[in-house]
Amino acid sequence: MADADLDEIRKARLAQLQSQSGGGGGGPQGGPPEDQRKQQEADARASILSQILLPEAADRLGRIRLVKESRAVDVENRLIMLARSGQLRSKVTEEQLKELLGAVKENNERSEEKIVVSRRKGGWDEDDDLFDL
Repeated sequence: MADADLDEIRKARLAQLQSQSGGGGGGPQGGPPEDQRKQQEADARASILSQILLPEAADRLGRIRLVKESRAVDVENRLIMLARSGQLRSKVTEEQLKELLGAVKENNERSEEKIVVSRRKGGWDEDDDLFDL
């Protein structure tokens, strides 16, 4: 499975490099070549995910994408990273995906700072300003 993943990644990277070199004078206009590059990246991601996820896990990830796109992208990135590094020995099950979701959630909660506002009781009041006159 790892060899097939690497072949797919190599093909996607080769296609990306060919599209960049083929449109040499394109410049920073961000027109159709940019859209084509994004489409190729999305296709490569979908191909890799279809190879490493069981259908139930892919369905769950799709439902997560409907609710919170950023979390689904984080999970996909982590799955692709694990696949590229060879840490996945078999296809990811729905239970393994749940565990990965929990890890991503904990990681996001740690990175977010919480601001706590504590207010004094018996503090100043707008009416207190009128007595100083």
